[in-house]
Parts: sequence; C-alpha cells; structure tokens
Amino acid sequence: MNLPERSPDFANLRRVLRREAPARPTLFEFFLNERLYETLAGAPKPADWNTPAFWRWVARAYARAGYDYVTVQASNWSLPKPDKHRAATISLNDAPTIVDRRTFDAYAWTEPEDFKSMLDGIADGLPRGMKLVVWGPGGVLENVIGLTGYDNLCLMLADDPELVADLFEAVGSRFVRYYRAAAPHPAVGACISNDDWGFKTQTMLAPADMRRYVFPWHTRIVEAIHAAGRPAILHSCGNLGDVFDDIIDVMKYDAKHSYEDLIVPVEDAYERWGRRIAILGGIDVDFLCRSTPDAIRARSRAMLDRSATRGGYALGSGNSIPGYVPDEGYFAMIAAALEV
Repeated sequence: MNLPERSPDFANLRRVLRREAPARPTLFEFFLNERLYETLAGAPKPADWNTPAFWRWVARAYARAGYDYVTVQASNWSLPKPDKHRAATISLNDAPTIVDRRTFDAYAWTEPEDFKSMLDGIADGLPRGMKLVVWGPGGVLENVIGLTGYDNLCLMLADDPELVADLFEAVGSRFVRYYRAAAPHPAVGACISNDDWGFKTQTMLAPADMRRYVFPWHTRIVEAIHAAGRPAILHSCGNLGDVFDDIIDVMKYDAKHSYEDLIVPVEDAYERWGRRIAILGGIDVDFLCRSTPDAIRARSRAMLDRSATRGGYALGSGNSIPGYVPDEGYFAMIAAALEV
C-alpha cells in the first residue's frame, strides 16, 4: 500500500452534501473492516469496541485513506435484544422479544440520555480538518424488526396496528433524542440515519405502511439534525424507488447512501436524483469483489468525471467494505480519487 498523502478537509464533504462541487475528488464510506483499519492505522484493534480509543483508531485509518471525516457512534446506547444466531447470513425472525401487548408493556426500555456521550473523547486528538459523522445503533425500522421479528411485525400490521404504532413511537422517539443530543457537538459535521428499508425488489413494508409508521420518525430525526445546522445522510439498502420522493421532499434528507447494481446502478441514480439529493458511494460491492483493479479504477474515475462539474457526489462502495472485499479492489477505487 502506497497512498498519496492527503490532509482531511471536511469542507469538501460539506460541499458534496450541499450538492456542490468539492475542491477535489471526495471519498465516502460508511465503514471498512478490521484488516483495513489495522493496515491503515498501523496499529492493532483496541481491546474494547465502541469506546473513544476504538473510534480514534478508526479515525487514524480514515485519515490515512484520504477521508475528510470518520463515522462514529455517539454513545453506547442501544435497545437491548437477546443474542441472535449469526452465521454467513442472519434471520430477521430470530429471537423476538416483543410479540404482543403484554411483552411490549414488560420490555425494559433504555433511554439515550442515560448513556454518556463519547464525542469529547473521540474528538480529542482528531486530525486537523477532520469531523465526526455520527451514526446510530441501527435505525427505527431495523430496531422494531429486531424486537419483533419480521414475520411477527407483518402479522401485527394486520392484527394490532395500534401496537405497531406504539412500537414505532417508543423506538422512533428515542432515536430522535439520540440525534438531538449528538448533532450539536462542535466536532460533528453531519449525521447518518442508518436504517435498511428494502429488499431487492421492494420496500420491506408496503409504501403506505412505511409512510404511516416509519417515515414520520425519520422526518423528526432529520429535523433534529438540521436544527443543529448539520446535514442528514440516509443509509438504507434495498429497492426504494417507490419512496425516493418521500426521502427527498418529505423527510428532506440531504444525501442518500447505499446502491446496488441489480437495483439501480449509481450512474443511473445520479442522473435520476442527483439534482435533488447528494449521491454517496455506489461502486457495487459485488463489482469490487469480482472486477480487476483496472476495471474498478476506470469505473470510479468515470463516476468522478461524470460529477466533477455538477457536484453532489462522493466516491465509495455501494454499501461498505466487508472483509471479503479484496484489498486491491478497495485501493483501486480510492486511488481514482487520491491520484487526481
């Protein structure tokens, strides 16, 4: 690995999020993987995850790779769930906690305010010019599904819509408070609301149910982030074509992240929506795994050329860089930006 030196400057990502052209090609990634973090940071992983020391380690890796920010969690807050079975894939129906009104009433809710912020500790020693981009412990829909199981939630929509509404209020209101507390911190440059909403062909719930139960809480999350003067990024996987206007015009997200070639290639997404919302990443993860470094560099360069004068685009993967992505594919992608 021999990367060109680049000093962080969050102003570039801020311009992208405002749908402007940055001063230089700009990178965006939600997260990398432990192997890359250790390589880039030049140090082993800290013993404890989700601590200021852990996120400072990640920040060193992000800075070395040419990013203008680092993605972090603001605290250790999360909604308690039983341990779920994990293998090569995970089930959306494993170990439900809330299945009816009785289990909802018995659930031990945690409060974001009861968990100490880590942002001061992360910001201490942050590379000059770098900002924090705060993400949450899952999202509103993800956490509801994590508590109920996907099949149970679908049945509840028919059998007990009042319970569904109460569930989304209990979860959504806590996420609003999480972002309301985190966004104003002076080291925070933007926030990510990370909440997967779709499968390959459609949203996880019918668009009408998404609009009734999910989107109002995201509208309030964005309002809380905007009230602090910070841009709001939506990270959501799946086919969201039927609700993209809601993302832009109702919830008013500033940027959308996560694209897949089988759903909508990032080139098409940029042409279709890039005048209304910033487009982040999009170099398909499968493409990064299967293509040659030369092909990856060429597609990445072409995407930067496509957006160079129009702005509103930062280069990165379609989702993240899990451990099965070859390092040479990842480095070929970011080289397209760093070598300019």
